[in-house]
Amino acid sequence: MMRKFSRRTLLRGAGLAGGVVRLGLPPLAAMFNSNGTAYANDKTIEPRFVFWFNGNGIPEKYWIPPETGANFEITPCLHPLAPFRRDIHVVTGLDSAAARLPGPGNSHYPSMSALLSGRAYTGRGAGGESFDQALARKTSGEHRFRSLQVGVCQESFGEAIQQNMSWADRDRPLPPEMLPHQLFDRLFGVNDPAWTSRRKSVLDAVAEEAREVRAQLGGADQLRLDEYLGSVRELERAVASLPPEYRKLVNRPGETGDMRDYPRIAKLQSDLIAHAFASGQTRIASYMLTKCQSITRFPWLGHTAQRHHEYTHNGVETPRGMRILRDICRWHVDEFAYLVGRLKATPEGAGNLLDNTLLLFVHEHAEANPHKNNNLAVIAAGHAGGMKTGLHTRTTGTLGDLYLTLATEVLRLPIGTFPTAETKLTGIV
Repeated sequence: MMRKFSRRTLLRGAGLAGGVVRLGLPPLAAMFNSNGTAYANDKTIEPRFVFWFNGNGIPEKYWIPPETGANFEITPCLHPLAPFRRDIHVVTGLDSAAARLPGPGNSHYPSMSALLSGRAYTGRGAGGESFDQALARKTSGEHRFRSLQVGVCQESFGEAIQQNMSWADRDRPLPPEMLPHQLFDRLFGVNDPAWTSRRKSVLDAVAEEAREVRAQLGGADQLRLDEYLGSVRELERAVASLPPEYRKLVNRPGETGDMRDYPRIAKLQSDLIAHAFASGQTRIASYMLTKCQSITRFPWLGHTAQRHHEYTHNGVETPRGMRILRDICRWHVDEFAYLVGRLKATPEGAGNLLDNTLLLFVHEHAEANPHKNNNLAVIAAGHAGGMKTGLHTRTTGTLGDLYLTLATEVLRLPIGTFPTAETKLTGIV
């Protein structure tokens, strides 16, 4: 008889350096009931959440669909999401009222604080806990990590409010992990030079236990486990093959003109988040692709004469300037689409990880050049909680209204209240 496994089962082994390797199992049929709709102990599949951000804002004419409803146009910036049209819900018209509260700093500062916490910028940081942390506080605590904070483009520019997306409370940032090596070590519980030099694999440390588990699985689960271990090995090789200089933070990249291959790093970070979700290590993640008031350069797009923030203000009145912003924002969406696709390709129960995940893609501004804080555009993706997808909805609600609706109706994590939230948004669930 096939043995049932707990959703929290970990393969454990000792690394060469004496540390403990921890490898969570993927979602196996042996963990679920007969129809794959709940865990074997009748516990429902918990929804996951990704709070996704890139800095500055958007060129509205290339980003926001002119039509609402199911027949909305896939605009040039949203083109990477065309294969996932039925998996996304574009929501526009949102107001970020707290961004207009008085406070110090340029307009990016209060806009970022309002986006994350719904409160005014304090002069040092966000005015309260960020939305992802309000959700994390309501989780059961059964996971290894209450939340994960992940970043990509390093950009050591500006204040804490520009460099951090997650805030435990007022003026208490939770910095994103920018280096795939270190995120890999956190998830797998090992910091061993043997795997970074590719002399050994983390899988070597758990090989015996993996064989024992495999022997107790049915044929389909054996294949799923083999594929999963293979994907871990591929990810391990990809992380280990990064150039040596990618294993440390850039020294003042805003001044040195950092030209790293950030698309390569972004996909590794997305792969690691997908692994963390698949193995049940966390339910909540924030993903900061670029920083607030982003100053990234884009050699992979051929745009290096200026940095992103400069492109949003210089030359935007010309067709060429708008095309450059279109290209930059399309890359942002491309990386978001990669994670959406990664989750959709990962089986879980009767469906896949995307069926049980909500991803929310946000910016600190709407139109980038005038720093607009009304008519904000966001993308919700995934099918957690019966969220409606395949739509463009134009609303008059606030960011707080959206957050409270998603927390209560989609993620089943009632956070009670959220600043600027007054009413449930209709047409979302």
